[in-house]
Amino acid sequence: MEKLETYRRYVRQVLEHYAQFKPAYGDVEMELLFDPERDRYQLMTVGWNGYDRFHGSLLHVDIKNGQIWIQHDGTEGGIANELVEMGVPKTDIVLAFHAPYKRGYTGFGTGIEPPVLQAA
Repeated sequence: MEKLETYRRYVRQVLEHYAQFKPAYGDVEMELLFDPERDRYQLMTVGWNGYDRFHGSLLHVDIKNGQIWIQHDGTEGGIANELVEMGVPKTDIVLAFHAPYKRGYTGFGTGIEPPVLQAA
């Protein structure tokens, strides 16, 4: 349970950090959406730039099965390495925006549980 609370805190810190950076154009707000009950966290952009509507996810992170799943990362550098610097093992971070067959090549977690071997 302590690990889960730590991961929740880290995810919130990262999203709150990026929420401080309001776009320099238009009337666009950064909205934080936290659902700690289901462990779903998002940072959204919402607003207008002239006649153009802005509504989308900048960051979407879930915590599932003891791992941090980065569903979408629209930041320039990516938040995975920031989480590693905070102390999260790479195996506990899943780059879910990559197809499952590619995740084994990323150096991060795969989110795929190894098959259970049964005695014959």
